[in-house]
Amino acid sequence: MSPVPGREAGAARPAATRVIPRRLPRVAKVTRDDVARLAGTSTAVVSYVINNGPRPVAPATRERVLGAIKELGYRPDRVAQAMASRRTDLIGMIVPDARQPFFAEMAHAVEHAAAERGKMVLVGNSDYLDDREVHYLRAFLGMRVAGLILVSQGPSEHAAAEIDAWDARVVLLHRRPDAIDDVAVVTDDVGGAQLATRHLLEHGHPYVACMGGVESTPVIGDPVTDHVEGWRRAMREAGLSTENRLFQAPYNRYEAYRVALGLLAGPDRPPAILCTTDDQAFGVLRAARELRIDVPGELAVAGFDDVKEAGLTDPPLTTVASDRQAMARAAVDLVLDDGLRVNGSRRERLRQFPAALVVRRSCGCAR
Repeated sequence: MSPVPGREAGAARPAATRVIPRRLPRVAKVTRDDVARLAGTSTAVVSYVINNGPRPVAPATRERVLGAIKELGYRPDRVAQAMASRRTDLIGMIVPDARQPFFAEMAHAVEHAAAERGKMVLVGNSDYLDDREVHYLRAFLGMRVAGLILVSQGPSEHAAAEIDAWDARVVLLHRRPDAIDDVAVVTDDVGGAQLATRHLLEHGHPYVACMGGVESTPVIGDPVTDHVEGWRRAMREAGLSTENRLFQAPYNRYEAYRVALGLLAGPDRPPAILCTTDDQAFGVLRAARELRIDVPGELAVAGFDDVKEAGLTDPPLTTVASDRQAMARAAVDLVLDDGLRVNGSRRERLRQFPAALVVRRSCGCAR
């Protein structure tokens, strides 16, 4: 073995030198008092700026506080705030299935509206199961969320009992189950379905069939049930029978596609179909394409929800739209604001937003 350069052969190896890291001095934690001193104001005003209330702060004072926060690198202790107020900066949201485009878009709208109020959103999926809905109710309320936005899968006595037990601030969104008597933000589902059905009939079709929900769909408070009711009303207005023209199908596109294959391949294929969700309509359009049925030449189709995919189908889907951004903002405002209660009672138990028909080509319109 060749000797190491610079060392004589047989010389002892030098002992390894232990490097002791230099301990950096601990930096004192910046407090709200420090921010108040630098900004020349009180800690209460600093709190109002950080939390956007509850009292207003003059613009010049707000700028001084924000400048002091930036200069000092102040970070609020959210855990301490939550312990003091018994509330966190979190909003819990429970939806039936976030994989479905409508619920995904609604959850995104709620998240955006919550961010405008300085809050974050936790989302749980009930999978249309009562026990999972109750599981997330307990979990989120146990985390001391600031409030809860609930898209309930149906009338749930267990969920209602859980809400009462916690005395929770809850806003129902999209659905208003009969068992849960709380503030709700909904769309005019009956009126929207009437609009769509009338529009299909105006194209000269002898009748319009309806793809509704499943046997377990709640009779009261469920949007799909209201869509079916809107279809019934429009058919009655036109003097048309609804007998044997309502077909059950799950809400998602995959199972609706299987139902549509049997319906469209049969001898009594309807000339037009109102689907109670856009996802169902996607399944119908796929089945029609496989069976080589021209849409809208041989079959007119309309949906309900106006999810973003509705404009990308072939042909683009005529559907009913709701103002999801406005509904989400209303739900967040209601769940956060103490103004919900007046003299111990709810000020507004129901906020209903109008529905609008979005006309594309699947109904037979040229545009």
